[in-house]
Amino acid sequence: MDRTEKRDFVASLATVFAETSFVLVGQNKGMTVAHVSELRRRMKAAGATYKVAKNRLAVLALNGTDFQGIKPLLKGPTALAWSRDPVAVAKTAVDFAKTNDKFVILGGSLGTQMLDPVGIKALAELPSLEALRAGLLGMIQTPASRIASVLQAPGGQVARVLAAYAKKDESTEAEAA
Repeated sequence: MDRTEKRDFVASLATVFAETSFVLVGQNKGMTVAHVSELRRRMKAAGATYKVAKNRLAVLALNGTDFQGIKPLLKGPTALAWSRDPVAVAKTAVDFAKTNDKFVILGGSLGTQMLDPVGIKALAELPSLEALRAGLLGMIQTPASRIASVLQAPGGQVARVLAAYAKKDESTEAEAA
């Protein structure tokens, strides 16, 4: 990389850090290209980004962001993962780390809050943003459907009573004739 490429890389990474809510730091020492590609594919499917970056450039990009606390983690062969949905990144990384012992989660940052590997695993156990949205939508729809059934019930009862009176009147007219 020449200076302009480095400068552009730092600027783009700083933009990412300004727009995201969560950054995970992992150590990818000894991972094959196939393993890294598989992890990238999984991260992309989860709506996250996984990037191997030079530590010195990543530290420059972290300056002035909420994620400055992860600077001490950037030693050796590290990679960064980020997304707007912190749970998606954490779940994907934890699941991948279970099947690949060469990928080690070093920690991360949820805004200004630093997380160690145990904190990342705890975050991974939370329901995803999509699951939370679906649950919330279900909770919102349930009262509406209950209200509709309650409002329809008296009308249905009145209709059944009127139908019973109509049948009763028909039967008494048939008996009189």
